[in-house]
Amino acid sequence: MKNYLSVLLFLFLFQSLSAQVIEKAILKQSIMAANDLKDFVALPNDALNHEDIMKNIAWLDTEFSKRGFKTEILETSNEPLFFAELPKMANAKTLLFYMHLDGQAVDPSKWDQADPYEVVLKAENDKGEWETMDWSKIEDFNPDWRMFGRATADDKGPIIMFLHAMDMLMNSDAVIRWNIKVLLDSEEEKGSRPLAAAVKQYKDKLKADFLMIHDGPMHLSGQPTMILGCRGITRVDLTVFGPVKAQHSGHYGNYAPNPVFRMSKLLSSMKDESGRVIIKGYYDGIELDEETKKILAAVPDDEDAIFKNLGIAEAEKVGMNYQESLQYPSLNVRGINSGWVGDKARTIVPDQATAAIDIRLVPESDPEKLVQALKDHIRAEGYYITTSPPTEEERSIYPKICQFNSAGATLPFRTDINEDFAQWLDKLMTATHNRPPVKVRIMGGTVPIAAFINELEVPAIILPMVNADNNQHSPNENLKLAQIPYGIRTFLSLLVNRF
Repeated sequence: MKNYLSVLLFLFLFQSLSAQVIEKAILKQSIMAANDLKDFVALPNDALNHEDIMKNIAWLDTEFSKRGFKTEILETSNEPLFFAELPKMANAKTLLFYMHLDGQAVDPSKWDQADPYEVVLKAENDKGEWETMDWSKIEDFNPDWRMFGRATADDKGPIIMFLHAMDMLMNSDAVIRWNIKVLLDSEEEKGSRPLAAAVKQYKDKLKADFLMIHDGPMHLSGQPTMILGCRGITRVDLTVFGPVKAQHSGHYGNYAPNPVFRMSKLLSSMKDESGRVIIKGYYDGIELDEETKKILAAVPDDEDAIFKNLGIAEAEKVGMNYQESLQYPSLNVRGINSGWVGDKARTIVPDQATAAIDIRLVPESDPEKLVQALKDHIRAEGYYITTSPPTEEERSIYPKICQFNSAGATLPFRTDINEDFAQWLDKLMTATHNRPPVKVRIMGGTVPIAAFINELEVPAIILPMVNADNNQHSPNENLKLAQIPYGIRTFLSLLVNRF
């Protein structure tokens, strides 16, 4: 590893300028970046709409090309990937950046603005309310103001920060010390199903020494954040059955089995009172040694604030604290459906009840084994398992029937905190932001990165660039203006320093 400290300080970005002048230049660049982000967000990017995706790719092609990148559309089994690469330098290592250009769908009726794709600048008043400002005020650039719009934070903001860091480098005498490749996913919000096959297909093109991911939020404390892994995910749908058709509860209550009670009992059999999964073998292979516990305890979580934010009095006891809870595979019921409620409620015994389950995976988890363990548990509870609605004959033979349908898995990843690149990046972030980053061993959410690690055999680290309270995936998604210079500064430091 080369000694990078001599070139770390921003004085070396523009050798004739002072650090104060450089910070002023970053602020000026941030205003231009905000305007570009406004234009970029104006392009709807619903992952379910092919035309949206192609318009975004065309915009990106123009923006990357004018910054000297060679661009290419990589075809997949569904939406294409966007790829950009700078001309290669001899004897330089390759850094591959992963971000995504697609976004979640919107329901405009739930937003506090007419069009979620028309960025609105807002400031918080004394009552804690967000008030709309004229966009021209962006020139004043108060770091506490926010840009509201779909994908401002997830994930168009980081893409714009990267492009504007490149602008500053192009207009300076600084030297980029890496071969740079950028891959932008076009259906991350749909689970990136074609990505694994695409990485295998384009393995030579994507070959790199290190992978940087810029997605997801920073730590709640607002401190610089470095995430060493993320959980994976797999999904299971369960349906249990009562009468073949919903029946009058007066005539058949106490007689026809009610599938809601059956589902409730089945689900409650999977966890104990503390919230720990009691399915045999579910936590196998997971051991937290003292060094790992110290890493987890060092994350400055304010659990009182988390409780207040969630509106809960206590947490489940899967781990000793929030970070420990993320080191185990989860078993989450994300929705239940049966019968009718509210003003549509009917006096019936429902015909079936369905539970949608997601399982967040950790590196020690084998998704196939966890799904099989769940299936074995259901069978041990007395259920006959099918993969389709039961036939008349099956109904006549088996008192308890469960339709069990599982989906493929997005795998987790975790880079060892003692890995050389992780150690280098830790020191780089500390010097860049004058404080050590919060080091998160594994985050709860899922980014489809395991395909890169398995195929390219590279260490991967997530450097989030956006505020934790950005409402990603939800109405009123936003980006705090302070994050733009933060992101530009981080990308500058990454690009001009050699590992």
